Amino acid sequence: MGGAVVDDGPPGVKAPDGGWGWAVLAGGFVITGFSYAFPKAVSVFFKELIREFDVGYSDTAWISSILLAMLYGTGLGLALNFQQRPLANGLAAAGSPVALCCLSPLGQILQDKYGWRGGFLILGGILLNCCACGALMRPLLPPKKLEDGTAQAVEEEKPKKKLLDFSVFKDRGFLIYTVAASIMVLGLFVPPVFVVSYAKGLGYEDTKSALLLTILGFVDMFARPASGLIAGLKWVRPRTVYLFSFAMLFNGITDLVGSQAKDYTGLVVFCIFFGMSYGMVGALQFEVLMTIVGTEKFSSAIGLVLLMEAFAVLLGPPGAGRLLDTTHQYMHVFLLAGCEVTVSAIVIALGNFLCLSGRKEDPEAKMEMAVTTTEMEGLNCVVEEDEEATMGKEMGEDCAQKAGEAE
Repeated sequence: MGGAVVDDGPPGVKAPDGGWGWAVLAGGFVITGFSYAFPKAVSVFFKELIREFDVGYSDTAWISSILLAMLYGTGLGLALNFQQRPLANGLAAAGSPVALCCLSPLGQILQDKYGWRGGFLILGGILLNCCACGALMRPLLPPKKLEDGTAQAVEEEKPKKKLLDFSVFKDRGFLIYTVAASIMVLGLFVPPVFVVSYAKGLGYEDTKSALLLTILGFVDMFARPASGLIAGLKWVRPRTVYLFSFAMLFNGITDLVGSQAKDYTGLVVFCIFFGMSYGMVGALQFEVLMTIVGTEKFSSAIGLVLLMEAFAVLLGPPGAGRLLDTTHQYMHVFLLAGCEVTVSAIVIALGNFLCLSGRKEDPEAKMEMAVTTTEMEGLNCVVEEDEEATMGKEMGEDCAQKAGEAE
């Protein structure tokens, strides 16, 4: 749902090398794609694992659940892909649906040809490419020169950031968002994890069933940037919380209606609408969090939110799997997921309307934003000065070369 962080400099500051910036973006695209898509694409192996180990859906669902929980809550495993900077990057986030489109049918093909063990081995080798893409990330270099001590003065005045600032829990908006997001992830990932098994349970062939995740990912791929464009409109931006609530409600209702699917066509329609709503949620979740807590506390806020979501996502798919083992009806699984996501939409909408409407902007936040703006202007001046010096040097070298040729 979220995205890898790819940022080759502060906003408004040009990268030292444009090509490097695109390389970093490509690296983030691949990292995000594999990290978020793999826990869902691995569901194509569930039927085979159930047959071989004689276990239930509640047991196999732990595979996706643990992958997602580790991704959200630690610095281990796939989560190492997200250690640089927690800034939302829409283009990098689009890597998740693109990878999902590819990994789901690929996983099914690998299982048919090499078995689940061979498929896991090959997919693991593909995931190792994240290491090479992660190597493209590099920390920002300090400015070489300072103009009238501006950047230095700003750096001295700016307080050092804490790794995790627990003061965000004093913010009512943050608490409401955290509660709503934790309820949401209980059911958000359940349909992508079980939809392939749903189709197989209806008697459709494995390859055709795996294609459902490809359809879902394809729609998601276009829904994310479209949602970002809508959220950026002047009259929508102040109301992004309500747009996010609508996306969650849309997703929950899609689950409730999709629970009544009886054939492959019904599942295809469900995947189309789920991909739209899922893409909207993925594109808006961190934008809304930044709107609530501000840019200065965003780093701590996103880390704490993901930690809380990790506990919820650890329980969601296995709980749905236990319900499936008990009822043997996918309808109940999708109904449960839909109710959980719908409740989360109501929580954040009502919480924002009753507790946060008309809240005055914190004057300290304004001061922090002013300091940040001053810092950006100082860094821009430094970069422009370096570029002018470089251009002057190049022109001097060209003139000297021409004079030498004339002699």
